[in-house]
Amino acid sequence: MRTFLLTRYAALLLVFSGMSPALAQVKPVPADTTHKFENPAGVSPPGNAKWYKSKLFRATVIPAALIGYGAYTFNGGGFYTNQEANRDIHKLFPTYRTKLDNILILVPYLELGAVALAGVESHSDRINTLLIIAKGEAIMLATTYALKYSTHETRPDGSDNLSFPSGHTAQAFLAASIVHTEFRDKSQWYGIGAYTIATSVAALRMINTKHWQSDVVAGAGIGILSSHLAYLSHRNRWGRKSIGRDVGVAPAYFGNGTPGVTISWRAR
Repeated sequence: MRTFLLTRYAALLLVFSGMSPALAQVKPVPADTTHKFENPAGVSPPGNAKWYKSKLFRATVIPAALIGYGAYTFNGGGFYTNQEANRDIHKLFPTYRTKLDNILILVPYLELGAVALAGVESHSDRINTLLIIAKGEAIMLATTYALKYSTHETRPDGSDNLSFPSGHTAQAFLAASIVHTEFRDKSQWYGIGAYTIATSVAALRMINTKHWQSDVVAGAGIGILSSHLAYLSHRNRWGRKSIGRDVGVAPAYFGNGTPGVTISWRAR
């Protein structure tokens, strides 16, 4: 009996001695608390973001393409030259001339004010919208006139050598881009209407023999870029009050067959 017990005890010792290395390897891993607050939301760090998804790239890629095409076709270059475009335009409009382009450059801003007065909530409040407009205008005017006086491109009608780029087109596309940014969350049609007007300005500048195609394409790019840079460099510090909030517009009749509108504003 003693021999049997000793044999069983020896067998148990062999079993446990064989398991001890495996048991020694299974140790509890201490919780790593040194990095648990570095990325609590599970969002990829900014360093891993793709460069083509950045705000700067998305804001500059389209206007850069337009300005690049304008520079490519500048002074008779490109696969479709300024002279060829001017010839084709005046085949379609040989005698048509108008001053409508001088008026249309203001229409996108009029649309901005009218839509806001109608009560549609804009992206920015009153003061910030005016500051963005002022900043965009400053960028656009400085860029446009610096290029005009450095390139000395002669206009198609030979009136002067301030053809490149088109200031009318830059102005119209700057305003259209601001309209699009302010109201795109409400409806894309506001921006579509503004860009249609701006495109009409560009077309009329060529029809009126005031600009080459390179001028208007580059002008469109400068206008859009000026708007985007104004927004990228701006910080809203005056609240988020819409430029259309607390403003009412209603039709009115003033007698003697004179219609009109009344505008009311409730100050806070």
